[in-house]
Amino acid sequence: MPGTPSKFSAVLREWPLALVVVTLAALILGKGFVAPLLESSIAAVFILLVICAVILAAAVATVRHADVLAHRLGEPFGTLLLTLAITGLEVAMVGFVMSTGDEKPTLARDTMFAVVMLVLNGFMGLSLLLGGLRHNEQSYNLQSANAFLILIIPLTVLGLVLPNFTKSTSGPTLSTFQMVFLSIMSLAIYAIFMYVQNRRHKGFFVSPEEHATEAAAAEHDHQQAAAVGAERSTLFHSLMLGAYGLPLVMLAKQMSLPLESMVERLNAPIALSGFIMATLVLTPESIAAVKAARENRLQRSVNVLLGSVLASIGLTIPLVITISLVTGRGLTLGLEPAEMVLLALTLFTATLTFALPRTNVLLGCVHLLLFGAYVMLMFD
Repeated sequence: MPGTPSKFSAVLREWPLALVVVTLAALILGKGFVAPLLESSIAAVFILLVICAVILAAAVATVRHADVLAHRLGEPFGTLLLTLAITGLEVAMVGFVMSTGDEKPTLARDTMFAVVMLVLNGFMGLSLLLGGLRHNEQSYNLQSANAFLILIIPLTVLGLVLPNFTKSTSGPTLSTFQMVFLSIMSLAIYAIFMYVQNRRHKGFFVSPEEHATEAAAAEHDHQQAAAVGAERSTLFHSLMLGAYGLPLVMLAKQMSLPLESMVERLNAPIALSGFIMATLVLTPESIAAVKAARENRLQRSVNVLLGSVLASIGLTIPLVITISLVTGRGLTLGLEPAEMVLLALTLFTATLTFALPRTNVLLGCVHLLLFGAYVMLMFD
């Protein structure tokens, strides 16, 4: 039958879902066998690498389905969907890992800080560098970057810096009233942003210069999808987006013990746990943003990357605070002094970067340099 090959190839493309389910089943059913293996450093690292590889493959597939829906919805709705799909996965993973096993009071803080460093410095720097090398200078809608940054800056400072200086509690923590206030404020700010992005000022997040490029890229993606027989209905992609989400989050919960074992037995920095989680979830989406910059669609890169930082901070803070208040688990939000300096430098540099109407390779190199400083401080 003529339609059979295309349907069969479409099913084969969903092998990451089967891999996630099989891996999850193996870890749950073989818990008694896996637990003793974690006593060995080599085995713990191997098991963690396997889980990470499966999560990464499934995250790539999730981004693929979200990206198809994003193209069909158009900007800025499409980018918002793509951002929320991945950020929702990251937030759920942090919540599950945080509430499993021993207390991990700094996990949420380390993950949010890793998101800021990884996206604003690592992937944004790579996007600006590769885009600048290929196109010399690139333009974008200045109002979009300003809208993102004016929300990212207060959220990160209030969530990751202020707890070090409050007097209600000792240490880098917040009182119950302060945590409730921060949660409500974070949700309110993000809700207002979504209204502005999708209703009141949609034009801020679309670059007029890129309309032709976006249309050509969308047509190319459509033809490419049809060529491999992957053209599916919107309902299909929506269902697959949900089908990947639940087992992925459950697999993240199973990752908790190997991750703890690896950090403990290799004497690795505790912040490495947050960095690994942020890298796993954000890499597929961010690679798409880097690719967009190389195709001279910098506006899409700005929307995806800055949007993922805003969504991550704005949604992670309320979730981890709720878990802390409900379960009674400790929650440390304040960064270490060196990390606060690096955060302030990153936010200041990002503000200067997006104060200019056009970007170039110099800006990308500076952000990558800051990312290198973050990795150095994490290990030394």
